[in-house]
Amino acid sequence: MRQRLRTALRLWAPVLAWAGVIYFFSSRPDLPHIDEPWLELLLRKSAHAVEYAVLGALLARALGARQGQVVLAAAMSALYAASDEWHQRFVPGRNGNPLDVALDSAAALLGAYLYARLASRGNAAVTAPPPVESRRFR
Repeated sequence: MRQRLRTALRLWAPVLAWAGVIYFFSSRPDLPHIDEPWLELLLRKSAHAVEYAVLGALLARALGARQGQVVLAAAMSALYAASDEWHQRFVPGRNGNPLDVALDSAAALLGAYLYARLASRGNAAVTAPPPVESRRFR
């Protein structure tokens, strides 16, 4: 039982932590602005893409990184992206944008797919950690 809990925490704690990071930045009404509008747009959309690519990869890792799980990871990320944009509607100085949901969802799918591809090649740097051996202290 403890082993299953440890494994679940190792797989899902990073997902929850990253979702918290996304929520934190979405809650900030005072994000810094750049004077060049095109550069600000590029940086903000790039940040969205990176945030959700990481979320998609973490979800794929937690779910097992097989083909069906990649789609599930992307769908879960898309739901989180939609809730994030809805949440931003209530933050002063922010607004929800359906196009951001589409960008975030595409980035999450890409992140989940790339993670699954690397994991399927047996790349030790991206595979889920092995179960921790049970240790009893006396």
